[in-house]
Amino acid sequence: MTLSITILLYFGLFYMLVTSVIFLRNRYFFTVLPDIKPDDEKLKLSILIPARNEEAVIEVVTRSACNQAYKHLEVIVIDDKSDDNTAEILNRLRKEFPDKLKVIQGTEKPDSWLGKPWACHNLSKAASGDIFMFIDADTELNADIADKMVAAFKNQNIGMITLWPEQKLRTFSENMILPLVYFALLTLLPVQYVHRKPRWMPPGLYRIFSPLFAAACGQCIAFRKESYIKIKGHETVKSEIVEDVALAKAVKHQGMSMRMYSGINSISCRMYTTEHEIFQGFRKNFFAGFSYRIIPFLFMALLHLFVFVLPFVILPLSVIYGKADWFFFSTAIITVVLYQRLILSIWQNWNPFYAITHPLAVLWFQKLGVTTLIDHTFKRTITWKKRSI
Repeated sequence: MTLSITILLYFGLFYMLVTSVIFLRNRYFFTVLPDIKPDDEKLKLSILIPARNEEAVIEVVTRSACNQAYKHLEVIVIDDKSDDNTAEILNRLRKEFPDKLKVIQGTEKPDSWLGKPWACHNLSKAASGDIFMFIDADTELNADIADKMVAAFKNQNIGMITLWPEQKLRTFSENMILPLVYFALLTLLPVQYVHRKPRWMPPGLYRIFSPLFAAACGQCIAFRKESYIKIKGHETVKSEIVEDVALAKAVKHQGMSMRMYSGINSISCRMYTTEHEIFQGFRKNFFAGFSYRIIPFLFMALLHLFVFVLPFVILPLSVIYGKADWFFFSTAIITVVLYQRLILSIWQNWNPFYAITHPLAVLWFQKLGVTTLIDHTFKRTITWKKRSI
């Protein structure tokens, strides 16, 4: 038993050192959108917003889209059969921005489509821009993001750009839980390989593992129109719960390049406001993010328990039982974890105090994982925005 714990701690420290290398490299490569304005406004940008029961946030995002400095754009919002005050708010804004804002009505989705892909598909049909920029209704755009986005496409031969918004965290639950999404992204995925092939990886091997380097954030995804058409748009991901990653894979499958940027100083978002909202929001797609593969799902669950929870349990036990090796390894792991979280908090403009809640957040995700496994096993229906998934 003693040897087993020592081996687990040794592995945990090795894991933390490896992820620290990835994390520190990402601190360099995960840049913001270049602060460049296009030298002309020939390219038209379509900002496309799906909205279903978004009365609390729809005015903020729509105003921020209509108030862009870049003038050659259109803003299209689809009211996806909302039964709250979303339609009334959009009608008022349409009168305020008659030359920029277009509001379309959602139609009943086919059984083979999920709600968001269907809404985005209909938005694309109504768009006339050279660039399609899909954003979620709970985001807010800085006034120059359209300039930056158009310039980024014009200056690079890429088919897709995705931004990870600056997350606005207010409650204890938000501050404890949501940073782990960015933590997982930036400690496990070398961001530069989203854009290019690893130079050290043989082409044959890359063809096998390239899907692992496909990542995107559905809160902000933009395409060249021709690239979007080439992948057959949202129709190609019509039944995908994690449609953002599926879109990234489709772009790579077609041999096109994409870029992933930090949205700091360009776009912000407050995804959820309560612990219940966070749980239900992640519940619908947490297991889907592993393509419903149980073995990798369980492996990552155990890995997180051993690396991020066990050291916090072993540290006091090492003092009680006088285990110097336990004390060293658990202290080293905890130090590296807190170091990563502190850097991430400062980087993302979050409260660094919540770094110490990391093991609690890991346990929260363990609870979520158990729930989603039960959902999958017993085929329980999940409801999101009054739709069954």
